[in-house]
Amino acid sequence: MQYKATNISKEILLNLYRGMLKPRLIEEKMLILLRQGKISKWFSGIGQEAIAVGVTSALHAEEYILPMHRNLGVFTSRDVPLNRLFAQWQGKASGFTKGRDRSFHFGSQEHKIIGMISHLGPQMGVADGIAFASLLKKEKKVTAVFTGEGGTSEGDFHEALNVASVWDLPVLFCIENNGYSISTPTNEQYRCKQLADRGIGYGIEAHKIEGNNIIEVYTRVKELCDNMRTNPRPILIEFDTFRMRGHEEASGTEYVSDELLLHWAKKDPISNYEAFLLEENSISKDEILTIKASIETEINENVHLSFKEENRTSTISNELNDVFKKAKSQEFKPSNIVKRTRFVDAISDGLKQSMERYNNLVVMGQDIAEYGGVFKITEGFVNSFGKERVRNTPICESVIVSTAMGLAINGIKSVIEMQFADFASSGFNPIVNLLAKSYYRWGQNADVVIRMPCGGGIGAGPFHSQTNEAWFTKTPGLKVVYPAFPFDAKGLLATAINDPNPVLFFEHKGLYRNKYQEVPLDYYTLPFGKASYIKKGEELTIVSYGAAVHWALETLEEYPEIKADVIDLRTLQPLDINTVYDSVKKTGKLIILHEDSLFGSISSDISALVMENCFEYLDAPVKRVASIETPIPFAKNLEENYLPKKRFKKEVLSLLAY
Repeated sequence: MQYKATNISKEILLNLYRGMLKPRLIEEKMLILLRQGKISKWFSGIGQEAIAVGVTSALHAEEYILPMHRNLGVFTSRDVPLNRLFAQWQGKASGFTKGRDRSFHFGSQEHKIIGMISHLGPQMGVADGIAFASLLKKEKKVTAVFTGEGGTSEGDFHEALNVASVWDLPVLFCIENNGYSISTPTNEQYRCKQLADRGIGYGIEAHKIEGNNIIEVYTRVKELCDNMRTNPRPILIEFDTFRMRGHEEASGTEYVSDELLLHWAKKDPISNYEAFLLEENSISKDEILTIKASIETEINENVHLSFKEENRTSTISNELNDVFKKAKSQEFKPSNIVKRTRFVDAISDGLKQSMERYNNLVVMGQDIAEYGGVFKITEGFVNSFGKERVRNTPICESVIVSTAMGLAINGIKSVIEMQFADFASSGFNPIVNLLAKSYYRWGQNADVVIRMPCGGGIGAGPFHSQTNEAWFTKTPGLKVVYPAFPFDAKGLLATAINDPNPVLFFEHKGLYRNKYQEVPLDYYTLPFGKASYIKKGEELTIVSYGAAVHWALETLEEYPEIKADVIDLRTLQPLDINTVYDSVKKTGKLIILHEDSLFGSISSDISALVMENCFEYLDAPVKRVASIETPIPFAKNLEENYLPKKRFKKEVLSLLAY
């Protein structure tokens, strides 16, 4: 291996050596502990230290870096305390996830390190978001993110490169091409000559670097990052390297030939660099022994500290209290100055007033800028707030959700418009695995609102008409809001944007231009988890939300003799179940109406909760009315048959007669 150390001080040369040696010695210790059963799993980066250490050393300390599970050198180069790292790997309390996640699945704002989730791909979009936030804040910073050659096959990788290219984001995309994705070799992963070529299709500058050469990694990356800070743009680097051990230790390396292992053993980044330093008289053998002894002592002392720590214990309340970040109590009461407003305009007004209130709020979505979105919610926003804060996105829901996570990490709030709630399926992974779990896992909240235009009744067919709230009410860590009236829509949207947690805000398309209400002109908020009594009566309780609330009211207009409590839930997570209980205890009968299909819906949970907690008050079985168990059809007569509106009348009368 050829080293060119021109213009690199001896201090830096030795720091790079120490930087690589430390993770190697930690790994050797961890492999011993693994065999002793003292840690549960290990993903080895032996042979790849030059990349993690070289890239981290080339970045500024305040710049974010997003490593993978084989990049221990990133953490040690950023001086993450070893006792905390070791505690993390044992699930101890002083680790970074309180025992809730393992290995490197965590972040540390203190060290500007953001760890990955097992799905790998969303990491790339998070880097886009962090870099985007840096641009918005006029910071001259680079964000570096790692992936392996296998990860470049994921759609999120391609989406992230495309967004970074279109938005000129200063992201350094680092591909560690180490030969195998678990056991699948590169010739079964891709057919391009080299992965660096993938940058060409996205208009991204790309380079290929000898990943085991610490000087080449450090000098080339430093040069590129210095340029990116003044000329923001993404750059793709493919690092050639090799994984000397299994994907994780239990995997072994039987699928690798002895010849290939020997070839790469000769290219070991540490032994080769050590020989170079000795040859250049930059270090002596005695100094090497001293450095190794010092690192080994540090490792052993911190291992001892971590083993002395008691295993973490917790309570159910402690765990539940860490699912959401506590929102500041901010109540803004509605004023008396009102205007008759459509549902769609109430949402637009609420979003605009939040944009005025928060200079660090951006909105993102397909066609939302000059065009104003397909429903014209953001019409005129570009003129008011500029294209920096009102961002058209490519058609890539998954990476835009991940980008929103990155924005939150770097201090920027965001609202995403899913063009249709149906399209959230393309962003499902980062919603339920990244936004929902990050605060519980390592204390990083996702300050993100996803607007979800949804619902049938307008003949839009099976891909533009779903009301898919039940996909998300099942996921701890997400809040779900579903208003039925313009007044509620405006106030709850303001609350959602104030809330530091991820909120899915469902907006029924059928209400946009058909429902009017007197709505305060000024900014105001409404509380989450507080249902609304629309009507009061003694005979039965009707619980609903969204457009179905209006179907219930239409039925009661047709049968004015029915005296019913009508409860609009407004928010599904948190759910105001106590209001339902109070009503059921009064009326003795409960019917739940919603547009979603029945099985696995929110009505299933409400029914079960009432049966468990109010059984002795019931005078009849709980009744649920919902759409039939098919995808929502297009033709008007088929859609009417699908929706529960007509069936509700029959079921209400049947329940009253029970």
